[in-house]
Amino acid sequence: QVQFVESGGGLVQPGGSLRLSCAASGFTFNRYRMSWYRQAPGKERELVATISITGISTNYADSVKGRFTISRNNARDTVYLQMNSLKPEDTAVYYCNADDGYPVHAWGQGTLVTVSS
Repeated sequence: QVQFVESGGGLVQPGGSLRLSCAASGFTFNRYRMSWYRQAPGKERELVATISITGISTNYADSVKGRFTISRNNARDTVYLQMNSLKPEDTAVYYCNADDGYPVHAWGQGTLVTVSS
């Protein structure tokens, strides 16, 4: 059974930082690109960042480029999202998933990030 367990969210002030983790299980992690997505209140889920199987190549949404960094540890089946210079518009529930040009598996519970003073 595929499972994603996202963690690391919380309340942070504008300009602050958070590091999200996503522990994956139930599939062969090192055979998939991995992505982080987010869904803000009242909005559709959007792609935030993607990392290649080896971790060498990454891509980011324009809205987070230069502030967020995606990474992965294939030995631990875990993908990370380092978020710096957070803005109120980054407030959302963040999810990870395997990526084949689309989200491959069912979603986990996500982790809530709230950026507010």
